[in-house]
Amino acid sequence: MGTVVSTSDITPAEREPFAGIPPVEPADFETSPEKRDRALKHLLRANHQNYSVLYSNLVFHNHTPHMLGTAYFLGVPAERLHTLYEEGLGGLAPWEDAPGEISRHDWRSYLSEPKYQRAYMDFFEDELVRYGYDWKAVVIEYMLKGPEPLIFGGAGELAHTLIHLAYAFELNNKDIAMEALTLAAVNNSFLHTYIDNDFPTSGFSVSHVPSAQQLTLTPAARTTSPLEILSKIRADSKFDGILSARGSDHIEKLFKEREEVILGYYYRLDMRDIVETHRKIMRLTTLMLCATGEYDFYLVHLLTLAYAVRTLLPVIPKDYALPLCKLNWLYVIALYVVQARPEIHPALIDEVDITGRTWEDVVAKALARENVDAHYLKAIRVMRDTAGLWKEDGEFYLKSAVKFAGEFEKWGGY
Repeated sequence: MGTVVSTSDITPAEREPFAGIPPVEPADFETSPEKRDRALKHLLRANHQNYSVLYSNLVFHNHTPHMLGTAYFLGVPAERLHTLYEEGLGGLAPWEDAPGEISRHDWRSYLSEPKYQRAYMDFFEDELVRYGYDWKAVVIEYMLKGPEPLIFGGAGELAHTLIHLAYAFELNNKDIAMEALTLAAVNNSFLHTYIDNDFPTSGFSVSHVPSAQQLTLTPAARTTSPLEILSKIRADSKFDGILSARGSDHIEKLFKEREEVILGYYYRLDMRDIVETHRKIMRLTTLMLCATGEYDFYLVHLLTLAYAVRTLLPVIPKDYALPLCKLNWLYVIALYVVQARPEIHPALIDEVDITGRTWEDVVAKALARENVDAHYLKAIRVMRDTAGLWKEDGEFYLKSAVKFAGEFEKWGGY
């Protein structure tokens, strides 16, 4: 493995985080003798060792850490964690050898090639040893450094990379972190080029990507309301008839057909106040899930992505905070368009009666369901914990969760 790298090589500036949002309290179960903690530890490890991060023709993502982590944060006992783990095994695939190995001199040569997932996992775990098992240093080195940081490619494939990385920090778990790095490598999205172009420390520029100045946006066109922008997108006939079906697979076609239109709306959002921008995007993605007439499987990922950004903002270097919020916003626009621009009705949330209702009631109702769906449970947890962060929005999130928990039957949006 060679000489262990000193984590002092990671400079203080590279570790100084964004201070605008308080960090989530990471779980502390690794050395705990408690039965529930030991169950979580061993189940996460079993999944990591036995099952690949991608399965079923390398298309679907292993959500086991998301389900286990969410259930753990919602307080389920050890026995239920085991049950959820067993229920989630259907369809997962064991690891298979990659076509070749990956090393430090060529690790970027196989980006976006899912068949190399095992090779990337082996490579990052070797690097974990080289960095003295400081998994956060490995994340900094491979997710954040370079002219095209992998973190900005993390919105591909329904943002599973960023969601996975956020669980690594919440659960303080090196195995999940190595899985997230692997996903970042094999699911690296083309959307990173739009963020790299504006990233202040990258020295990287994509000549074909128009800037806000090139699009000649006037100050009057700028707004701090992402909901207002989506309303304009919904009414824009330039998006009519360009997509034959819904689904995230159509995002690349959308950018090929309407790149300048998309970027025009992307640059309209005034994001100078990062904290307030993030708060509004959290509210918006909750509305997109709960106030559009159906519970869209694709749009629920925007809510869990926004919460992943909330988790990552206080732990990544501060220079990455604004670009990460930009990526979040760009993906919101893209997914909204490919999901047929549904009308958003805030009144559907406003009219929910929460008299006598509590978060304990919502969580109990969610956990009482048979065959609990990972995405359903994640949405409930995100709304609860976001309400804890933004006290002024607490009633909004409780109303949204009461509505969602009570009405949800199946996912739409396909």
